[in-house]
Amino acid sequence: MPSVAEHHGVKSPLPSLWKFGGLTPLKLIKSSVKKIGEDELSTRSAALSYYFLLALFPMLLFLVSLIAVVAGPGSQMRDTVIATIGRLAPGSASTLIHSVIDQTFKSSSGIKLAAGILGALWAASGGMSAVVTSLNVIYRTPETRPWWKQKATIIGLTLTLAALIIVALVLVLYGGKIGEFVAAQVGMGNVFAVVWKVLQWPVSFAAMFLSFSMVYYFGPDVKERRWFWVTPGSAVGVTLWLIASVGFRVYLHFFNRYSATYGSLGALVILLVWLYLTGFAILVGGEVNSVIENEDKKAAELAVKKQEIQMQLKAA
Repeated sequence: MPSVAEHHGVKSPLPSLWKFGGLTPLKLIKSSVKKIGEDELSTRSAALSYYFLLALFPMLLFLVSLIAVVAGPGSQMRDTVIATIGRLAPGSASTLIHSVIDQTFKSSSGIKLAAGILGALWAASGGMSAVVTSLNVIYRTPETRPWWKQKATIIGLTLTLAALIIVALVLVLYGGKIGEFVAAQVGMGNVFAVVWKVLQWPVSFAAMFLSFSMVYYFGPDVKERRWFWVTPGSAVGVTLWLIASVGFRVYLHFFNRYSATYGSLGALVILLVWLYLTGFAILVGGEVNSVIENEDKKAAELAVKKQEIQMQLKAA
């Protein structure tokens, strides 16, 4: 679908998202908060938490399966990554995740496990599919892509995110050893190793920002898009997710009453709440980008109307 400017024969370059569509930071916040209420992001995040729960363990199974293929089924790296993935979730939810993944691998082996990788990828894409549907609502755009193209996009995003997660985890867990190995090969001694230990964290965060940016770019069915490695929405989404995750972890450390209230289901409830916060952070980031792009469209429409008036005045 051509833009408003293109429809009238006016070539209008797309402005940077970091110009906030001409809004001040305060106005951008107010507009985003208003649209969050209009789009019922709280309710949609609750729905996302359900789909995330169904997709979480297949996704983790797929991640660990890829690592097992590369590093070997009984490698220390696989066991370390399983433990680290489990610790990402707050409270007793981490124990739940770790035990489920570990039991899955102990009960599956050989062809059965290999055949399950594709099934795990397909099931894991269900969570991404729910995100894409919600982003279409945020952008006020209907889904017009053929089902196979939409599914290919969703699976592609799932695969890419899986690769980025693995890269981030490997850098966090083995960044120091990787730096020492590279330093020994290039002959830079301890200098490169020290620099690498510092850089591995920004690189890991960059992988997170890139993940969010890719979801916002390829997810919604928007015809006219702009690619940025880091968008305002991805910056807001990642920051909000980190703050919410750390805050929830601190809350559970001091005020955890879920086990007393829900009994054996306490770990599952904690996991659902964390997935809810994750979904909310993703959708809020998409909302911020949507507000900015909507303001850019309004500015383009206004520019076209001004040009039409000028042309009419000249013709008169």
